[in-house]
Amino acid sequence: MYDVSARERRSEPPPIPEPLAPLVDAHTHLDACGARDADDVRAILDRAGAAGVAAVVTIADDLESARWAAEAADWDPRVYAAVALHPTRADGLTAEAQTVIERLAAHPRVVAIGETGMDLYWPGRLEGCADPAEQREAFAWHIDLAKRTGKPLMIHNRDADAAVLDVLRAEGAPETVIFHCFSSDAAMARTCVDAGWLLSLSGTVSFKNARELREAVPLIPADQLLVETDAPFLTPHPFRGAPNEPYCLPYTVRALADLVGRPAETLAEESFATAVRAYGLASCSL
Repeated sequence: MYDVSARERRSEPPPIPEPLAPLVDAHTHLDACGARDADDVRAILDRAGAAGVAAVVTIADDLESARWAAEAADWDPRVYAAVALHPTRADGLTAEAQTVIERLAAHPRVVAIGETGMDLYWPGRLEGCADPAEQREAFAWHIDLAKRTGKPLMIHNRDADAAVLDVLRAEGAPETVIFHCFSSDAAMARTCVDAGWLLSLSGTVSFKNARELREAVPLIPADQLLVETDAPFLTPHPFRGAPNEPYCLPYTVRALADLVGRPAETLAEESFATAVRAYGLASCSL
C-alpha cells in the first residue's frame, strides 16, 4: 500500500533523533536490519537507547527467523520476540513447522504470536505467495496458538480488512489482539477500538498520501495505541526510503503528535505503558 519507489530509495540512514523516552518499538525485524549475532543486536539496541527506545519486539516471518528471534531475545535484555509464519508464507505451515513454532512460543521472552493474518495484496503479484485459503487456515491455527499460550496475537493485515475480521469472528479472538502497522481507514479503526484491540502505528502516519490512515488515527484511545518501526521498512518522513532502525521511532512519535495535537512526550509515556501491559514486559526485567 505504501511501497517505496526506486526514486525514493536512499542509502544513507537517518541521523539519530533527539531522545524521546520512554519508548518500546512494538514491532521490528532485527535480522532484516542486518543483525546476525549478539554484537550486532547490542549495537542496534545501543543506537535505539540513544534515542530513548528502551526495548524492542523483534518479529519472525518464517521458521528460520523465528528461531533467530527467540535466540536474539536471550542475547540482550532489551530484546523480546514474536514467532509465526507471515501470511505470504502460510503454505509452509506443515506439521513440523507447527511443532517448531509451538516450542518457540513457550519461550518466556517470546511475548507474542505473530506476525500472522491475511495479505490479499501479494497473491498474484509475488511468486510463491500463499493463496487466501492457505492464509486463512494458517491464521486460524495461529489464533488458536495465541489462546493456548495466553500471548497476544499480532496481526498483519494488507488489503484484507473484511477477511481478517471474518476469521477473527469465526475463530473467536484471543484476549489481546494487536494490529501491527495499522493502515486501514476510520471505519476499521472504530471496529477494532470497539472490540478492545490494540492498533500499532508505524512511519506510515507521517506519509502525506496516507490520507485514510491519518483520518483514522485520532479515533485510537491512548490505552489502545502502540508505536513501531517495522524496521528496516517504512522509514518515516522526511527520511522515507532510507534504511529504518528502532532508533528512528521518535520520528514517528513526533509525527503522530503533530497529527493529533498532543505532546510527543505524553504519547511516548502512554504507548510505553500500553506495550508493557500488552506484552507483559514488567515480568521480563525491562
